[in-house]
Amino acid sequence: MSELSVKHLLGIKYLKEADIQLIFETADHFKEVINRSIKKVPSLRDITIANIFFENSTRTKLSFELAEKRLSADVLNFSASQSSVTKGETLIDTVNNILSMKVDMVVMRHPNPGAGIFLSKHVKASIVNAGDGAHEHPTQALLDSYSIREKLGDVAGKNVVIVGDILHSRVALSNIFALKLQGANVKVCGPKTLLPKYIDSLGVGVETNLRKALEWCDVANMLRIQNERLDISYFPTTREYTQQFGVNKKLLDSLDKEIVIMHPGPINRGVEITSDVADSKQSIILNQVENGVAIRMAVIYLLASKIK
Repeated sequence: MSELSVKHLLGIKYLKEADIQLIFETADHFKEVINRSIKKVPSLRDITIANIFFENSTRTKLSFELAEKRLSADVLNFSASQSSVTKGETLIDTVNNILSMKVDMVVMRHPNPGAGIFLSKHVKASIVNAGDGAHEHPTQALLDSYSIREKLGDVAGKNVVIVGDILHSRVALSNIFALKLQGANVKVCGPKTLLPKYIDSLGVGVETNLRKALEWCDVANMLRIQNERLDISYFPTTREYTQQFGVNKKLLDSLDKEIVIMHPGPINRGVEITSDVADSKQSIILNQVENGVAIRMAVIYLLASKIK
């Protein structure tokens, strides 16, 4: 397979396994590029990309911007909080105004699920979903799977547990789709109040005992408690959450095997994982950040090749 089966990256659920493998093979090449002394390639010299973020973001936004610049694309950055959106301009009008400046691709983060899908039906540019509400975050799931592949050799057949706030997490949903597509075994672990009612329909196991989940898994992906999305209290106190679902070094060392620890960031140190876990040799959190640039370069490069 030499090209993606899709014109946009709206969510993992629209990809085939061959798409994921193509993205990974392309990322392998770009990872080599970003570790060279000259980190740029002229691949997208004639492509203009707009990063449109309607929600705050640090790592994802920087990662996309760096990926675009490494590919020599022209980059426009747009922050909704400092724009006409605050004056009531619609999403389509906002984007069409940007596209009239001859933009080829839009990387968008939006608080509403399905915003990217909606946009892809109304504008000509290629759309990359950088997170839509609590729906999907496809590039995060791709970089997570890529990091597992790099560390363990393959994703197929691996036992991966996703721990924490599954209910509000776009990272969890995209990861479940991506891992299942590649043949991994997936479980979720967290307070019952933070597990969605439809979880059984996703074909994943549910484990409410953290220790049992860790004994089962090869990889634990620890999610942040998203306080900004918690409109009501889903657990008594943060301290109690940490006691039941937080990972510390003592717990890790008491397991009879060495598991891989991941985290999409930003980390609430001392809540979902302690600092000595985040900074331990079992953690691949910084590898995830590095791989994020290579994965986003691969996605942008492959989508740009479909722009006519």
